Amino acid sequence: MSPAALDIVLLEPHEAALRLLLQRENGAEASAYVLFGKADVSADPWSGVPRTRLISHEVIPVAADEMVSASPVHVTWSTRGFMRILGIAKERGLVAGLVHTHPNAAAFFSDQDDRNESELARTTFNKGVSGLASMVFGRDDAIAGRLWTAPGKTVMASSISLVGSQIKIARTVAAADEDQFLARQAALFGQGFNPVVRGLRVGVVGGGGTGSAVAMLLARLGVGFLGLVDKDTIDVTNLNRVHGSRTADVDAGLAKVDILAREIRAAGLGTQVVTKEEWVGHPDLRDLLRSCDVLFGCTDDHQGRLTLNRLAHYYGIPLIDVGLRMRAARSGADYDMTGRVSTIGPGKPCLMCLGVADPRRAAAEGLRRSDPAEFERRKAEAYVDGGGDPAPAVVTFTTAIACAAVDELIQGLTGFRGPAGMSHNRIRRFDRVEDRTMTCRPLASCPVCASQASWGRGDVNPFLGVIG
Repeated sequence: MSPAALDIVLLEPHEAALRLLLQRENGAEASAYVLFGKADVSADPWSGVPRTRLISHEVIPVAADEMVSASPVHVTWSTRGFMRILGIAKERGLVAGLVHTHPNAAAFFSDQDDRNESELARTTFNKGVSGLASMVFGRDDAIAGRLWTAPGKTVMASSISLVGSQIKIARTVAAADEDQFLARQAALFGQGFNPVVRGLRVGVVGGGGTGSAVAMLLARLGVGFLGLVDKDTIDVTNLNRVHGSRTADVDAGLAKVDILAREIRAAGLGTQVVTKEEWVGHPDLRDLLRSCDVLFGCTDDHQGRLTLNRLAHYYGIPLIDVGLRMRAARSGADYDMTGRVSTIGPGKPCLMCLGVADPRRAAAEGLRRSDPAEFERRKAEAYVDGGGDPAPAVVTFTTAIACAAVDELIQGLTGFRGPAGMSHNRIRRFDRVEDRTMTCRPLASCPVCASQASWGRGDVNPFLGVIG
């Protein structure tokens, strides 16, 4: 069955490589190959219809000796290289892709493109490859994309995203009436800002102090589609910082995500909210997570962070991870009140390399979920960490770092701080009134970011390449 919606994601390093490969000083058309990972979403959580997501995994040049001819209105090359690409795609479970340019025209598929690609698509399916993707780079950085789902059948991309330090998303949607409550944002960032935000699909994992604030801020920003994930119910100690929570919610035993959804819907600002009262690693969450344009990680769960860390790389979904450490002043020591916002994706050191996510603690958390009795036995014998006093939390600080995280998203969309894009790792010391950025190098042994093997890999079995 053909997908009802198609999203194409180009990772920033791949888009840069393609621009370099396809540039011709004489203005002639040029071509290249791309291998795409694929995500098959059975049901978009907001619309209920299937989606297919293609993510760039590897860029491969057309060999010089395979070029036949090129001019400002055509490009022709041998199919020998294409047959090799099909072999790789079939062996690795990827989607083969073609990219060519229209340097002096709009990004569109010509009648000649249709004829040529129809034959290539027939060959693709005869070779047992699951699809043929095609993209055209036109003038003014415009891009068109489609997927051949069977010989003679194509689906046009409803969105094409360029993701990395910046987030650029072009969607083919009908123009909507301007929301008056967002008019002052347009006054600052221009008329194009609000439609982009309105089309965003954003997942927020964690509904506590930072997650609840992020969710509320995103709704006020005008994000059109929110997915809220948290397994916990509200308790009395959460009331000092979970936005929208009430004492009556504790008595009713309400889930945090249901409280947030109630408040966002009551605001009537047009945000469509779906909720999942489950741990982020649960299989039922996969469609939601893979459908998102951006994810916010607002959990102190190491196993959850590792899941989001891998997801950002496999599916090219920018992860904005939020953390907060509060330590009371003790004799001879000052307060330690530190917030962190890390933006994670292919080409940047991951949460493990930053020292944010600890695999050993993640394993202990996994054991607590799968075998609580064994977890308690090992904890008693000091084989696993666990327990301890609840961490301090103050609403002004959790909300302030949530604001910093949403600001990072705005920076990725607008570049209001400059063209460098989102900061990789921003640290805020509340006790010292100090902001700084810092990063690191990927660890050579890191299974996530030390190589490009996971970049845009998409669906694999087991999910995210993790057994158990």
